[in-house]
Amino acid sequence: MKIAITGGTGFVGRNIARALAAEGHQLILVARGMDRTDPNTRSLAQFVSLGLENENQLAAAMVGCDAVVHCSGINRERGGETYRKVHVDGTGHVVEAARKVGARKIVLISFLRARPNCGSAYHESKWAAEEIVRRSGLDYTVLKCGVIYGLGDHMLNHLSRAFYTFPVFGFVGFRDRPIRPNAVEDIARIVKASVLDGALARKTVAVLGPDELTLRQAVRRVASVAGLHPLMFPMPVWFHRVLGWCLERMMKVPMVSTAQVRMLQEGLAEPALTCDPMPAELAPRIRFTPEQIRKGLPRPGPFTWRDLQCFSRQPAGLGHKHSNRVFFEMP
Repeated sequence: MKIAITGGTGFVGRNIARALAAEGHQLILVARGMDRTDPNTRSLAQFVSLGLENENQLAAAMVGCDAVVHCSGINRERGGETYRKVHVDGTGHVVEAARKVGARKIVLISFLRARPNCGSAYHESKWAAEEIVRRSGLDYTVLKCGVIYGLGDHMLNHLSRAFYTFPVFGFVGFRDRPIRPNAVEDIARIVKASVLDGALARKTVAVLGPDELTLRQAVRRVASVAGLHPLMFPMPVWFHRVLGWCLERMMKVPMVSTAQVRMLQEGLAEPALTCDPMPAELAPRIRFTPEQIRKGLPRPGPFTWRDLQCFSRQPAGLGHKHSNRVFFEMP
């Protein structure tokens, strides 16, 4: 089977690619840039350096593809790279390209809390992308994900580096919210079943990890596994919004973005709107254990001056998740 993966060099995309490549499928990885976190990604498949702006170019890259897995997305706006341009217009171009090449299936990695008219451009644009896919006329699967973690992510990566850098850690708001973390291996398994086996045909499902815990419990668990014990305390939401606004402009990959503050303020344990049920045999099953956390931790070390924008030599591009990812890996 020939499958195109947009955002194919990013954290989620490359894990999906690895799962599909292991079974011998022909893959096209579409992304503007190569995530240096895992340089071996390029050996998995054909890599096409391309953004989402032109459906004809996308179609040329996807010729012969039977399915498309659409992973591209951003968690902050920068320059001309806006939520509308990437999530809405970009998804429209991907869908049109899939139609042109005769692809039969499209899988969209969306966001758990995406919904219309909620006052968040991120949430609303992800919902608009879902609607484009649902109305595409193709067989589709929309996976509404929350926190995704694993080796090479930015959840465990940034938590660990933050603990090594700062003696204190501020939680978002005074009310602790629940989350249900997803191991990236579970996401890849569900995508594989959707593409190869026809599972979840024309379904929109919430992807929820097997463990529900509060954000503070999750952070403390990661700190404990890393062997670090910073002073932790809650801080007002407004403080984190200001911090996110500043870090978006200072860091190549900000520790926290304003969109992420909204996400964590709401909690990430249930979808905002009713979804189709997830079959028990496909439901995530990898637990957020110390052993699983340890597998995903990066090399010990703090943030450095190289993490600042002023040391960046390459601008971020569409589909290049590495340059836009934040503290927790979100769609």
